[in-house]
Amino acid sequence: MISALIGGAVRTSGRDGAGQKYALTSDEDDFWGFAHDAKGLFTPLPDDDGARRVRLEGCLPQGGLLKSVDHVGSRRAVSGNAWFAFLDGDGATMGSYFVNEVTVVDAEPSVRGAGLVDLTVTLWCGDALPGAERAWDLVRTAHLDHTGMWHAFAPEERRAWLSVALWSRTYQLRGKPELPAGQVFTLDGRHIVDEDSFYCAIGEAVNGPGGYFGWNLDALDDCLCGGFGATAPFTLHWDYSAEARAGLAERVQTADREVELFDLLLEIFEKRGVSVLLR
Repeated sequence: MISALIGGAVRTSGRDGAGQKYALTSDEDDFWGFAHDAKGLFTPLPDDDGARRVRLEGCLPQGGLLKSVDHVGSRRAVSGNAWFAFLDGDGATMGSYFVNEVTVVDAEPSVRGAGLVDLTVTLWCGDALPGAERAWDLVRTAHLDHTGMWHAFAPEERRAWLSVALWSRTYQLRGKPELPAGQVFTLDGRHIVDEDSFYCAIGEAVNGPGGYFGWNLDALDDCLCGGFGATAPFTLHWDYSAEARAGLAERVQTADREVELFDLLLEIFEKRGVSVLLR
């Protein structure tokens, strides 16, 4: 049995994730262990965007996950729901996805180290967008260190970039005080070609490289209420606003009318006390 091979290590493993990339904890706070890699997490199975088949390499399973290892093919192989955490080089959590119905479908000894196993699991996670792994790696390695890294991204890549900005926002803002009202921010409109690129640009303008400041209209409005790096009222210098207007010409249906997205954004800013200077 696989569990017999790793049992001694499990009893002394602790919860120090330094050097590991991922950690799993059940939704009832039962620690399930670490893994060096999670291949397939960002690759949807055919016909289902949320379903994944993930190979957890170099894994030291514990708790409910360990109990499922020796029951592949039976109902007892279902470990349940969990938080799937992304770790930095020191083992600190950068962000987590909630995953459903983690089920062990295969287990074998790992070449990554004595007492480790490679587990293949199925799970469901709608938040793990294809292409997001690249941005998580930049956060993990501290290479998300200059502006404009998203400029050449395709539309689907920009959405994945925003998802990582969202789920890592607390980690990226750690130790940074909330700025008081009255600040001045500069929004570069040259690379705003659609709604997602606007959120990439505004997140960067307020919170720096890879920063988050909304990824849809409701989220932007929430951010403008405070707690996300900027406090209204503040001033926004929108450079190259004419180019941005062309990219945000999509018409949006509100409760009582249809309006261009660019104008709707200006209305949201005005409502929350943001002075926008178009330049």
